[in-house]
Amino acid sequence: MSILFSGRASGAKANKINFIRRFVMFFVNHLRQALFSLGELWRTPGSSLMTMAVLGLSLTLPTTLHLLVKNVQQVSGGFAKAAEISLFIRDSATSQQVQGLKTILEGDPQIAAVRHISKDAAMQEFQQASGFGAALNYLTENPLPDVLVVLPLHTEPAAARALQQQLEKERIVEFAKLDLEWLQRLDAVVLLLQQAVVAIGLLLLSAVLLIVSNTIRLSIISKREEIEVMKLVGATDAFIQRPFLYTGFWFGVFGGLLAFLVTEVLLWWLRGAIAGISDLYQSDFRLQAMSLQEFGGLILLAVLLGVIGSYLSVRRHLRAIEPS
Repeated sequence: MSILFSGRASGAKANKINFIRRFVMFFVNHLRQALFSLGELWRTPGSSLMTMAVLGLSLTLPTTLHLLVKNVQQVSGGFAKAAEISLFIRDSATSQQVQGLKTILEGDPQIAAVRHISKDAAMQEFQQASGFGAALNYLTENPLPDVLVVLPLHTEPAAARALQQQLEKERIVEFAKLDLEWLQRLDAVVLLLQQAVVAIGLLLLSAVLLIVSNTIRLSIISKREEIEVMKLVGATDAFIQRPFLYTGFWFGVFGGLLAFLVTEVLLWWLRGAIAGISDLYQSDFRLQAMSLQEFGGLILLAVLLGVIGSYLSVRRHLRAIEPS
């Protein structure tokens, strides 16, 4: 009985050792083939660099456009105050009524903030901005009304307009003004840019797939005799195609890094011009660079393109090679 138990234990231990050995050898073989494919790129620098350059430059344009759209969205997102509703108060309203309406609006859950601009404050601001200066002192009375500036909690055009119509019904409100047309135009331009980025990106990514696929096809053709010998000695298609897939992987890695570097150079070049425009408009806007998540997404996309392009070419052309 003890002999049978010890035999089972030694068998289980041997199976465990074999499993660990196969597991380790699996990664060792993959690492060996990955390094072999990297060496193949090093031995053919001309065609390899050309493919990497095409892949990287093809990704540069949609990546740069994406970053520019992101910065435009940042600018438009900073225009939330453009959805402010100006409530012009009737001349017959008393200061107590104005303050009472302000208190009521501050308690409204649809409103983020309320600011009161008195007649005197509005006149002082108008004197400074209009250039009339002392000429306005000859007015017998202040023609400007009290104004309550309301910032909606939800600055979407539909919600802001609904709130505007609601506030216009207040008894002491003469009329309400909401100017969102230019902001809607800006949103339309941003949407157009986003769609353009998607369209251009799809076209360029399709071109990258074709270029990588053609490069791998030429590599397969140049190694036709070697592949035939490997099939004669019993190598499987999966084993033969693995170095080509790693070649596509390296194309993606280096092409993605090149796209990142070129994009950063373009942003650095544009940053000076944008800073000059921001200074003219007394704005602190600065161009945002690529985030860590966007960098990871760029590299992942480039690797996927390289591997998929390689896989499509390998699956098509490797089956056509059979030992004669």
